[in-house]
Amino acid sequence: MNIEELRDYCLSKPEATEDFPFDNDTLVFKVKGKLFALTSLKKWEAGDHSVNLKCDPEKAIGYRQNYPEEVFPGYHMNKKHWNTVVVDGPQLSRKFLQHLINHSYELVVSKLPKSQRQGLQI
Repeated sequence: MNIEELRDYCLSKPEATEDFPFDNDTLVFKVKGKLFALTSLKKWEAGDHSVNLKCDPEKAIGYRQNYPEEVFPGYHMNKKHWNTVVVDGPQLSRKFLQHLINHSYELVVSKLPKSQRQGLQI
């Protein structure tokens, strides 16, 4: 998955938006103003194709153990709730990466007030 495909997939989620709230480098994807994915454009250009995704803490531990080359505690994020995922890692399929993005999106949506959750489930 390249950066355009990552962007398109994240933006395909209901009411997903993109923003650069921190600087001109960090591309952030949000739903209802809440982060579900972010990546560094400079790192992509330098060959570091990774994205930070929110994750259930128990699942995060399993993913890190099963995919030690591709899934790490979230860089500059709460290590319990965020993973850094190497997008073009040899063990991660496109389908699994999409699953991780969906999981991140769904976690964020699940924490929104009920009135904001309507119509946002995948």
